[in-house]
Amino acid sequence: MAEIVTITPNPSIDLSFSVERLVDTVKLRCGEPRKDAGGGGINVARVLRRFGSECLAIHLAGGRTGLALDALLDEERVPYECIFIGNETRENVTVLEMSSRREFRFIMPGPTVTEVEWRRCLRYLDVIDPQPRYLVASGSLAQGMPCDFYARIARWAQNNCVRMVLDASGDALAAALEAGVFLVKPSLDELRELTGAPLADASEWRDAARHLVGCGRARNVALTLGGRGAILATEDRVVSLPAIPVNVVSAVGAGDSFLAAMVWALDHDANTEEALRYAIAAGCAAVMRSGTALCNPADVIHMYRESYGVMPCEVGL
Repeated sequence: MAEIVTITPNPSIDLSFSVERLVDTVKLRCGEPRKDAGGGGINVARVLRRFGSECLAIHLAGGRTGLALDALLDEERVPYECIFIGNETRENVTVLEMSSRREFRFIMPGPTVTEVEWRRCLRYLDVIDPQPRYLVASGSLAQGMPCDFYARIARWAQNNCVRMVLDASGDALAAALEAGVFLVKPSLDELRELTGAPLADASEWRDAARHLVGCGRARNVALTLGGRGAILATEDRVVSLPAIPVNVVSAVGAGDSFLAAMVWALDHDANTEEALRYAIAAGCAAVMRSGTALCNPADVIHMYRESYGVMPCEVGL
């Protein structure tokens, strides 16, 4: 039984490698490349499997890239359901310039998805038996998908007593919040775009997160602040925690690792502050690894113990 289901409308194969210096025209000798199945929901499912969760990754994929993506999920033993589409799944590229330690990310638009295809994804939710406790909808929408795609999932989740967790941006985020979700994880830039406010300091960050809860758009708001940590607003409190100091190698996948650890902890009946601690530990563990490697549970355990002491949900890790 899948306790947690993830949905990735616009997945990718993520290629990452290093180069000493980015210079135009000349041939550049690159380091050993790494390929991973990618996209928000897929990354969350990859981390959940490492934590021992029973999960299912639903995604829309097609062409040779789609087949290769599914093969990568098989290698990591991530259970999945691929909704096949007629167009080719995208590939994204991350390049680390060794001389400057700067990271360059090239994100492709992805395929166009037809109405028949995206509706097939929605219909699949009705055949999952039994229904999951959590449904994580994460990542950008593919071209051709309506901006209320996540809002439709939010309404489905409410009708089926499933806790929907959302990580999106722009119109897709705004539409889903109008329907209401259990938990949303915006970045500071995403929250600024959503509210139309500058959100210049920590007090305004907290107020904006609290407002989303107060107006019923989300029962919980996990606001990620990069190297400044995160804020979690719930119906009865607001908790702020700093990031754990680490040597940053790559920022790719930190937010997905953060969200996966938070959902995992909540699914193991952690309280909200404990869940935020796990999430921060996982996000910080992810930035220590190159490319799209995501977090390692052993690193999460170490960081949690060093920073917070006793681990209430350590069983299963």
